[in-house]
This record gives sequence, C-alpha cells and structure tokens, in this order.
Amino acid sequence: MRVHYRAEDAPVSSRVDYWQEIVNRSVAPMDLRYACEPAFSGELVQGRLGRVNVTELRERSPGEARGGPCERLAGSYRVFMTTHGHTIAYRGGKEIQLSPGEFVLTEFSRPYRCVFQPRRAICVSFPKELLPLPEHEVAELLDVPIPGDEGVPALVTSLIERLPGCLDDVAGAADGVRLSMAMLDLLGIALAARMDRAAPPAGRTRALLIRIQAFVEERLGDPGLSPAAVADAHHISLRYLYKLFEAEGCGVADWIRRRRLEHCRRDLLDPVLAERPVRATGARWGFPDAAQFTKLFRAAYGQPPAEFRRASGR
Repeated sequence: MRVHYRAEDAPVSSRVDYWQEIVNRSVAPMDLRYACEPAFSGELVQGRLGRVNVTELRERSPGEARGGPCERLAGSYRVFMTTHGHTIAYRGGKEIQLSPGEFVLTEFSRPYRCVFQPRRAICVSFPKELLPLPEHEVAELLDVPIPGDEGVPALVTSLIERLPGCLDDVAGAADGVRLSMAMLDLLGIALAARMDRAAPPAGRTRALLIRIQAFVEERLGDPGLSPAAVADAHHISLRYLYKLFEAEGCGVADWIRRRRLEHCRRDLLDPVLAERPVRATGARWGFPDAAQFTKLFRAAYGQPPAEFRRASGR
C-alpha cells in the first residue's frame, strides 16, 4: 500500500512548510530551499516492502537540502538513486556527484549539504542487518557513486527504478518481503564486487566468499550442486574453498545443506505455499529423496517437515 503526497495540495502561502513536513517524515530531517519558492511543484510516493521503505521523490525546480545526524535512522542504510536530474552532495569535505542511473549507499551519521536540479529520485532505506555484508567493510563504500550501466549494478538500478510502481502491485506481505530481499541480495552482490576491486586482500577474500555464497543461493535447487562444482565455477581449488568457509564455522557441504533446509523451513511457514506437498518443498531446494529430506529436517529442527508445518498452523 502506498501513500501519495503533492506539494500543490497545500496553499501557496503554506506550501513550503507543508512540503518540509512531508519530506522530514518520509525521508529524513532536512532543511529544504527551492529556487522558485513558494510556488514550487513536487510529488512524493512512499510505501513499504517488508522491512524496506521505498520513497519516490519528484521535485520540479532546483533546490538545496541540508541535514545532519539522525538518531531514528542510526541503524539504517539508504540507497539513493536519481533517474532524472543531477545531484551534488557535500559530506565530510568530499564532493559527491550523482548522475542519472547511478546509485549511492549512505547513512545519516554526518552533516551534509546537497544541491540538485529538477529531478526524480528514489530512496530505499532498510535496517543495516538486512545487508549481507559486515558494517566495517561497507563503510569504505559509503557515499561512493556506483554506475548502474552494466553487470549486477545495472540489475540493482533497474529493480530500484521499478520498486515505487510495485507498491500497489504485490499480491501480499509475503510477496513484498520476497521482492525486497531480492533487491537486497542483488545490492549485496554489487557491493561485494565493488569491494573486490578496491579492498585490501582481506576485503577481497571476504568479497569472494560473498560471491560464492550468492552463487550457491541461486543454485540450491540443483541436487548436483557440490563443493567441487562450486570451486570449479570460481576457478579455485577445493582446498582453498574449504579454507574460505572456515570462518563460517562449517564445511562447504554443511553450509549448502543448512541453506537448503532454511529455505525449506521458510516455505513450510509460508501460507501462500500451504497446498504444496512437503516432498515437493524438499525437491525444490535440492532434496529429491523425500526420506532423506525428512531425516535431515528432523535433525535440524526437531520435527519432521509435515509435523513442523502442522505445528505452525499452516
């Protein structure tokens, strides 16, 4: 469900104050100035997909915004992207130029100022723990514009651009969560690839592990997925693959099995999938042998999958 605000809904005499209140509540506290005050024009659309907040902002005159640290956003990241119009931000003595089709990951921990042309911008904010990357590694990518013209970043920008139009289209809360998590997974992969180019060796090792884990997530339904197949796909030795996973506290095969079982658990809890047979759930996530699936699920969660679903009320 989305909400839609228009600056023109307020009288000219109070339009600036009205718009300031809408933006402060929907985006972040900031001081706004527009070149054609008070009779400027703007629209704001906002909604949620799971724990992800999506805001589309259209401002039809040049302007300036100033803001500072925001306590209510201290535990969040925000992806900011413009599809039309240029934005230049100044934060921590650094100038950040954002062109259409680029996106930037930010957090509101330092004062900033930005000037902008008439623009369409999209803000996507979410709790930091939803991004599958360590916060101390993400810090080096904050406020760094990332071009969205090719590779995984192009998928990120394409999906973000379409999110506002999806706010009323998703069938239910479960679909909204899936859509938002798909976006965050792509964002994590794009940032990991960026770290691989710019990070020191330790960062590149972590980025490689994240790419491998993303590769595995995409192929969990393949019963033939094995440590050897994963190593071959990434042109590394099986021994080095095992070493990468030492930090995860389990072997590669164990990690694959855990992720498969976790996806099975989620599906069994999903009311949308209540009519799907248990054996089909196992097969979907790489367990074609129903008896083996039941055994592994019981070992992980204390109940056979059918009993687990009944106990959850699905």
